[in-house]
Amino acid sequence: MKYFYNITFLLFSLAASAQEDIDTLQVKQDFKPTGIRFGTDLLSIARSSYDKTFKGWEVSADVDFYRYYFVVDYGSWGREFRSDTSNYSNNGSYFRVGADVNFLTKDPDRNMFFFGLRYGRGTFDENLSIVNSDPVWGPLDGDFRNERVRASWFELTTGLRVKIWKMIWMGYTARLKFALNTSSTPDMLPFDVPGYGRADEESYWGFNYQIFVRIPVKKQL
Repeated sequence: MKYFYNITFLLFSLAASAQEDIDTLQVKQDFKPTGIRFGTDLLSIARSSYDKTFKGWEVSADVDFYRYYFVVDYGSWGREFRSDTSNYSNNGSYFRVGADVNFLTKDPDRNMFFFGLRYGRGTFDENLSIVNSDPVWGPLDGDFRNERVRASWFELTTGLRVKIWKMIWMGYTARLKFALNTSSTPDMLPFDVPGYGRADEESYWGFNYQIFVRIPVKKQL
């Protein structure tokens, strides 16, 4: 955790320093894209290695239109919980589309402090098996399954992107997820939604720590 806070502070410092150094520059308002960034979420990769209940990954891409960025995310998500009386598992994928607005408008390196909005959509299967023994009713068994469940939600986002070295960027995205909606599930209520989290939560926080490679497509003036 201490390492995480140190890295976050470093990214803030780099962005602030860059903004101070070029504060007097005038960057032309050119809405033609200058580059595409491709990245992945480092937290999902790390979590898959140490959290036995989670397996997943996420990739992202964005393209700039002056201070506005079109963003696409795609990910895979699987959960598994076991106890003496029940087993739950799910598996699915999700995507998000949306836009970010960069507030570091005078930075020719296009470092970012941004706010944005996303629309998320996921598809998944989930299964719940119950094995229990009641002293009065005896063995109680059940197997419940939801197939091809479709879910959608919205997200408010904020975060930071900083150029570390040449074509390498790092940053984070914090997400407030809300307005979850799922398709009909007659067997049982959905428990965990890929890309969102606990389905019984009206809103849910998410966090990604990302590394990107930026491919220039146009010389920036």
